[in-house]
Amino acid sequence: MTIKLHCFGESGNSYKAALALELSGLDWEPVFVDFFNGASRTPEFRAENVMGEAPLLVDGEFRLSQSGAIQQWITDRTGKFGGAPEDKYEVLRWVLWDNHKLSSMAGMTRFLMNFLPEKHRNADVIAFCQGRLKATYHVLNSHLEGRDWIVGDGLSNADLSCCAYLYYPEPFGFDRAEWAHIDRWLSNIQNTPGWKHPYDLMPGNPSDRA
Repeated sequence: MTIKLHCFGESGNSYKAALALELSGLDWEPVFVDFFNGASRTPEFRAENVMGEAPLLVDGEFRLSQSGAIQQWITDRTGKFGGAPEDKYEVLRWVLWDNHKLSSMAGMTRFLMNFLPEKHRNADVIAFCQGRLKATYHVLNSHLEGRDWIVGDGLSNADLSCCAYLYYPEPFGFDRAEWAHIDRWLSNIQNTPGWKHPYDLMPGNPSDRA
């Protein structure tokens, strides 16, 4: 049975799950969530996922939301992206760090700058968020000095989680050219066979609403 991932292209959190599925070799397909027209807030969607968020993975009767949990489910199914046994908690540490420090702030800042109606954009709030993000980029960039991957010697859930928002073209205060070690690391992920850009991997693109 084909795994279904309810997702949309603009969602970095959806991308973490979609990219892990794509690179894992599991049989899966994306199901478009029309987030910007309120699809995730409908009673029908809430019946599937009480959290009302994308991504949502469906495998038969099994339902799972939250990108980090989905990534771990993929690892448990395939043995991929978990890192060496001794690195299990280091991989988890970086996934949790990303969810709290990087993706949460990048996702919000990108939304405020690009998807919120311009009249509602607060310059002070955006500047504060970008300041927090700059400190986060410093942490990641310093950690990647002399490393090809965040943990260990290969692609792991740490990489798949932390990279997600950094591939998006919409401005939110990140220019990979300014962060040499992050830039090299992102290229390593892009050069992984099967890698796809979020707008190529999932349905949904800002141009659809232009």
